[in-house]
Amino acid sequence: MEVVPTHRKAAVPDATPALPLYRSAPQLEVRLEDFELFAIDRLRVLKGISDALSRGKRPDEMENLVPGLWKANMRHQDSSRVVEKDVISHFVLRLVYCRTEDLRKWFLSTETTLFRYRFRHLSASAQRVIMGELDLPYNAVISAEFEIVKDKLNQVARSSVSAGPSLHTAETLFFKVPFEEVPELVAGRKVFIHKGFAYVAMHQVVSVVVTQFRSLLSKALVLTNRKWTSSIREQEQDRLTPIVEALSSSYIGPDYSQPEQFSEMSLRDIDKVAASSFPLCMRHLFEKLREDHHLKHGGRMQLGLFLKGAGLKLDDALAFWKAEFSRKVGAERFDKEYAYSIRHNYGKEGKRTDYTPYSCQKIILSTPGVGDHHGCPYRYFSDENLRAALGKMGVGSQIMEDVMDKVRNRHYQLACTLTFESIHGSSCDAGINHPNQYFKDSQKILQAKVIHSCSTQGIKYTIQADQRA
Repeated sequence: MEVVPTHRKAAVPDATPALPLYRSAPQLEVRLEDFELFAIDRLRVLKGISDALSRGKRPDEMENLVPGLWKANMRHQDSSRVVEKDVISHFVLRLVYCRTEDLRKWFLSTETTLFRYRFRHLSASAQRVIMGELDLPYNAVISAEFEIVKDKLNQVARSSVSAGPSLHTAETLFFKVPFEEVPELVAGRKVFIHKGFAYVAMHQVVSVVVTQFRSLLSKALVLTNRKWTSSIREQEQDRLTPIVEALSSSYIGPDYSQPEQFSEMSLRDIDKVAASSFPLCMRHLFEKLREDHHLKHGGRMQLGLFLKGAGLKLDDALAFWKAEFSRKVGAERFDKEYAYSIRHNYGKEGKRTDYTPYSCQKIILSTPGVGDHHGCPYRYFSDENLRAALGKMGVGSQIMEDVMDKVRNRHYQLACTLTFESIHGSSCDAGINHPNQYFKDSQKILQAKVIHSCSTQGIKYTIQADQRA
């Protein structure tokens, strides 16, 4: 891997195209902070694409979503380094996601989708440049042959929902491609096939180019994995391994270490708020704490930091945990064995670190043991227990089947997102990525409903008063 993090930097050669094919790593040195930050920005784009695909976004929706994600995350304050950031971030994430088959599969899918929609937004001339760089062995249809098949091409165009530009102009360019190399066009009946060749219009070449890009990237990921395990110097591996491992499981949203301004959770209302706005993972812990008056360390950390991020002050947190634990272990033992860790989470003991609430990704990757109640219920609950818990939260039977389908496909955060949308009657396009995000968004929706209800009642009373007058 030639992209090596260092405290020096070098520019990417000017010859790098606007849409690179990433065929070989650039010979440059990268500052360590850029090595990680560039990768995180690209990861935001890929995770946004992954969430959208998992939620079944239509191609026309993806057409707008992908460029928006790219523009929001891949800019650079120095415009001359935008291409450099593009190339570096790709090769860093290639290193991150080459290490297992599951990681390679995810990266291949999301990077290919990103390439597809970036290519579609290029001009026709820029697209032809990319085709030239790929050295595709396809011949453009000459005018004499075009005249022979023109009627057939027009029939296909008229029957296709996305016909693209008119085929009656002499400017329309077609390529003859072996039909097996454009399966999505064949399946959609969007091309005319004759003697084993598909006649692909210029506006359809994205299908051909993406197939080639995917093939090249798939092979490159396997080779990168071999290099990582065999040829990279041991000292480089020691330096990069912590970064690489962290990036593949990193959470890239807000950390919710501090509650929003003026946000405060009252002990008096905590049971009501838990029932209305806690995600399933925290609701389960909260109910087990009320039931058993005790949680093991993992559960105390997961629930305690969540409550902190939701606005529970330190004094109230101590009172809350003491009220529960003292019923089982006694007040004196609580003060001696448990109070310190609560103050520690709030940055008042030890190194005085301000600890952050756990993200969905961290919770999903945790491995609760016997008697533990932390972790992600969508991953660890049995089907029967999960259905019962979802029913208790108010998830209807139809949505519940959609949730269970996401669980079976290991899309646990999407399952939680569907639960949120079902309970609140509101869409969550960003998806649920953090328990405190769930809580915050839930509270906003519920408070807005209260304000709307009060406003409606106020109008009603005003009208009634006017009528009496």
